[in-house]
Amino acid sequence: MEESVNSGKSELGNISFRDLFYKYVRFLPLFVLSVAFALLGAYMYLRYTIPIYSVGGSMVIKSDQSNSRGDKLEDLFGNNKSLNIQSEMEILKSRPLMQRVVDSLNLQFSYFVKGKIKKVNIYRQGPFIVNALRINDSSRSFSIKIRFSNNRNFRIDGLEKIYTFGQLITIPYGVIKLEQNFGVPASNEYEIIWQPTASAARAYAGAIQVIPKSPGTGILSISMRTPNSLLGADIINMLMEEYSDYSIEQKKQSSDQTLAFIDDRMNTYGGKLDSVQKLYLDYQVKYNLIDAPTQSGSYFDIIGQADKTINEETLRRSVADMIDEYLADKKNAYKEVPVVPSSLGLDDATLKELVGTYNAVQLQRQKLLNGNVPVGNPLIQEATGQIEKLRVSIRENLKNIKSSLNNSVSRLRQRSGISEAQLKAMPVKVKELAEIQGKVETFQALYKLLQEKKEETAISRAATTANSNIIDRAYPSTIPVKPNRRTIQIMAILLGLAIPALVIFLGEVLNDKVSTRFDIEKITVAPILGEIGHSYSDNVLVVNKTTRSMVAEQFRIIRSNLQYVLHKKEKSTILVTSSFSGEGKSYISTNMGAVMALAGKKTVILEFDIRKPKILSGLGLAKGPGITNYLIGKAELKDLIKPVPDHENLFVLGCGPIPPNPSELLLDQKVEDMFAWLKENFDVVLVDTAPVGMVGDAMTLGKFADSTLYLVRQGHTFKKQVAMIDEFYKDQKLPKVSIIMNDVKLKPGYGYYGYGRYGYGYGYGYGSYYEEETAPANFLEKIINWFDIRRFFKKSKTK
Repeated sequence: MEESVNSGKSELGNISFRDLFYKYVRFLPLFVLSVAFALLGAYMYLRYTIPIYSVGGSMVIKSDQSNSRGDKLEDLFGNNKSLNIQSEMEILKSRPLMQRVVDSLNLQFSYFVKGKIKKVNIYRQGPFIVNALRINDSSRSFSIKIRFSNNRNFRIDGLEKIYTFGQLITIPYGVIKLEQNFGVPASNEYEIIWQPTASAARAYAGAIQVIPKSPGTGILSISMRTPNSLLGADIINMLMEEYSDYSIEQKKQSSDQTLAFIDDRMNTYGGKLDSVQKLYLDYQVKYNLIDAPTQSGSYFDIIGQADKTINEETLRRSVADMIDEYLADKKNAYKEVPVVPSSLGLDDATLKELVGTYNAVQLQRQKLLNGNVPVGNPLIQEATGQIEKLRVSIRENLKNIKSSLNNSVSRLRQRSGISEAQLKAMPVKVKELAEIQGKVETFQALYKLLQEKKEETAISRAATTANSNIIDRAYPSTIPVKPNRRTIQIMAILLGLAIPALVIFLGEVLNDKVSTRFDIEKITVAPILGEIGHSYSDNVLVVNKTTRSMVAEQFRIIRSNLQYVLHKKEKSTILVTSSFSGEGKSYISTNMGAVMALAGKKTVILEFDIRKPKILSGLGLAKGPGITNYLIGKAELKDLIKPVPDHENLFVLGCGPIPPNPSELLLDQKVEDMFAWLKENFDVVLVDTAPVGMVGDAMTLGKFADSTLYLVRQGHTFKKQVAMIDEFYKDQKLPKVSIIMNDVKLKPGYGYYGYGRYGYGYGYGYGSYYEEETAPANFLEKIINWFDIRRFFKKSKTK
């Protein structure tokens, strides 16, 4: 039999989703209203929120590898540099570069048209352009309001004076002039905001996003989000152009420094060359040494070859000394553009590599400084340390080169000395003249080298190009990225559904009273015999021969299910009780008696709720002697039983006067005699007793009963009281406890059924189109139930 109970419960569990659906669908008006308000809120949000547009462009950063000659002078002055993409990205996002954009586009002024709720940026779309002729305090922002009375006349900041386009306007912040933008009508109120270049650049630079478009390439994607897509497109396009101009300026600045260095060295060596040439000429004139003796030609060839080689080595040593002297002076270590002398023909691989690395680190440090990176930044400090180490390494390398050159010169002079010994006969003047001529050739070679480098640098400067190309220019967008209309609408619908669902859920969570049969089944295993719907009738007795109402049919179903509990006994005593007063014991007892009488069973209802008797008043019968009179020996039992008018086989035994000691009265032996006589003379005895949760009368009378009908009233009985039913059932403190759920509010739904402890039966009919409704148990639930769709059908259902 227990398996049948579990089977019934399993079937209930299978329809829990359906139950959940009907639980919420009855609040359809609340959901519709909530979704409507949510969509209205979404519409207002979309209507008055300023849209944000995303605009972007792309450019490629070129790494200039065209100069592959390995020229050390180019390396020293940074013209042979390789670009660091990350550094270029930081430069693109830097405020100094954005300041150039702000100045170029005159973005110190921002133009807004004022509506009833929001202000809209009208960059290049307004009826005028503001020219600032003088700003009194360029470090402070200010705003002015302009209201047009017609297409040409306007007032500023609400003043009475009327101005026109082109007129000089003196305001507390300076002097401005409004130039008309023809083709755009002026009929609204406008607000102009001026801010310093640095402030505007900071705001716009913060909105710029620069990311590599493709890993491993020099292509950069530049984008920004702005409430005015035209403004964003202009900023990005001008930023790419200004970056190109900036890179050209950097290259030209490097070339200018190189030319300045070459001019300085040419002036120095030009003066030395002039003095040596004058000395040479004076010596020839003084000693009349126009031509050397032909006989010493062979010796002179040897000496000349040695002197030539010595001169070349001396030239290299001069270059090394020149570079070493420059590097020794620490004032030249961190100039804006490093002016370090070139190797100028020193063919040493180590020196070339050190010089190239030295200049690359110098340029990287200067680029970080140009990007407003503080001197104390770890990157700057690291670059400074590398420069110092490279400077020491270059000087050490130059020291080795000079030592090698000195050794070579020493050997050559030794060889030349041997030849000179052969020229003892030659005049000393000829020898001195040759030495002077060697100095002339040395200075001439240096001067010629500097002239060549100057021309090359000048040509390179004239042909300077940017290290970037614009691939895709930015264009205004008409589709905002925020707010997303579809997303907002979907969120509004979901929110409109979620809020009432949450409110309903909270109402159920806060409800501590029994609402559905599932609340009972979760707490106790006692069988539920059936459910009695809410009766809208004014009569207590709703069951008679002609009644076919839903409630009457439910009583008939309970009568059928009761047979499984009583095992179809011919005569039975049924105890009716509940947890506390007001759960409908008298109502259930009266109608259960009527439905039993309709089955042909002689039935008597005992009004044993001695403290608060309601049976007789519910039936409209007059009060008189009753049970208490019999128990005290003042009346005969057969004289106290009254038939119920118009109901065959139905009788009632009233309570009688309320005694002062009802509990002790029930312990009298006459109670047992009374039940014995009633069982002998009636088929069914229904005992309407006091609530078991308040007094012990039901426990006392339980020994005379065959079964107990325990009432649970929807929305009235507390869930914690159901645990007491489970205790009575498991401990068998009351005989064969079965639960009847009373006063169930109904709504359109699915089948109604009930089952007993030893079996169950289904009762389809009036109830087969209804299921339980949660009765309002608190203020929140009462508000929720105001939106219950059943309110619109209650009258028709009652009828």
